[in-house]
Amino acid sequence: MIGLSLVSEGLALLALGLVRPWGEVVPRWVPGLRGRRIPIPAAVVPAALGAALIMLLCAYAVLNHVFGFVEPLNGKGEGSPTSGPAAWALWTTYAPLLAWGPLLAILTVAYYRRRRANDAAAAARTEAG
Repeated sequence: MIGLSLVSEGLALLALGLVRPWGEVVPRWVPGLRGRRIPIPAAVVPAALGAALIMLLCAYAVLNHVFGFVEPLNGKGEGSPTSGPAAWALWTTYAPLLAWGPLLAILTVAYYRRRRANDAAAAARTEAG
């Protein structure tokens, strides 16, 4: 459980690389790679796959809850709460996670456009100058 938590947190923090400078150029403190530009597909492909996977998992979870394909079980072998305060607590805490996939997809497209525009501008400057 701890390993899964660490991996999921690490992957979530990688989304920050799509908006921070270290998502475009490897930081100076990384030995052997410092200062190298990160190829656009190296960031866009995993981010797009992650966004698609998250959206598929969320769609499955919502559809499973609505249509009851498989009854989710807790540690005691009981189904998850479907009514009352426990159900409200469940949906209140997990509903914001439904936005993670679409927001990651938007962030990925913005990163791709920004990097392509920056690379095109840099190429134009080298040709002109």
